[in-house]
Amino acid sequence: MPGEVAVYFADDPRKLYQLKQWLPVFELLDAHHPTVVITRNERTAAELAGLTALRVVLAPSFPDLVELYETSDFKVAVYVNNSVHNFHSLMQRRVLHVHVNHGESDKVCMVSNQVKAYDRVFVAGPNAVARHRAALIGFDEAKLVPVGRPQLDLRPQPLLAPSGRRTILYAPTWEGENASNNYTSVDVLGPRVVAAALAVPGTRVVYKPHPRVPVSPLPSVAEAHREVVRLVEAAARLDPDAGHQVHATGDILAVFPGCDLIVTDVSSVGLDFLYLRVDQPMFIADRYDDRDRLLREAPVAAAADVVDSSTIADLTATLTARLADDTRRGDRHAARRGYFGDLGPGESTTRFLAAITETAALRDACLAALADGRASAPGRSA
Repeated sequence: MPGEVAVYFADDPRKLYQLKQWLPVFELLDAHHPTVVITRNERTAAELAGLTALRVVLAPSFPDLVELYETSDFKVAVYVNNSVHNFHSLMQRRVLHVHVNHGESDKVCMVSNQVKAYDRVFVAGPNAVARHRAALIGFDEAKLVPVGRPQLDLRPQPLLAPSGRRTILYAPTWEGENASNNYTSVDVLGPRVVAAALAVPGTRVVYKPHPRVPVSPLPSVAEAHREVVRLVEAAARLDPDAGHQVHATGDILAVFPGCDLIVTDVSSVGLDFLYLRVDQPMFIADRYDDRDRLLREAPVAAAADVVDSSTIADLTATLTARLADDTRRGDRHAARRGYFGDLGPGESTTRFLAAITETAALRDACLAALADGRASAPGRSA
């Protein structure tokens, strides 16, 4: 199969949101390095066919995958998550393997020991480098390549109509795959957050949950989500001109342009908002009521107001005060540099494309060295 870059995604459609956010970037990459998406799930392949113009190849069985690689000459394989199925692809020895993850956040899942299996690990910036350094033992930091967050260079069509009201966005994450990765505020704070936001005079409230919140199997999350939806829809019926709304689907980045303040959790959403709307106030919810832990594990919390059991009662007043007088702007600019460096518009995409080009060239150099009988290694080139 012709192609230089293989984007490998083995999971079912429930996790397709991890790949979808990368598709526009991979489409840009395709113009420089022909790119193919390799899938292992028929439903995922069918859905992708309607989402992207990139070539999508289905290799459902391991022998299918082996044959695909043996009849292709991919130079780089790219992975957007930590799926255990990635190791089927990592068996390919004539490709350099690049992990890009599907967001930049302080969640514990952002650093996995699995990254040791990849030749390159593309990360957003200084905080991500420090995160890997603090979490892993025996890890070669030379694998880390700061490229920013290319998705944030995209400018999707805004989802929110212009409004004369100030807009408060509540954008919580989901409960994660396990207890250690549960950062959602939906079940412990969600309805009270939305009720407090709706009580702020002259505002529009938008609820945009993580795609997996509405389908959560946890009764506490599902019930709280339904209550949040009920509150927003009831407020919209009471005051149709306010524009209160629920966006259970759609691109979160397309919601940001119409928002003046965000309440979110420890997640990539908060950091994306920090990058794109750094001059707008941020609130971080803490389901664990552990301020020391939150500040230690999520540096962005030092640049935001924290919502927990000790502050929720006064949330309406605090939201009102921040909309009137934003006192944390300087803190947010400092936090933005920590997560993304000093990247300007378009520079993340430029860095990402250059890093893929460098990796492809390195792969060719390594193969040439092997053919000449010389030792080769995927270390950083000069």
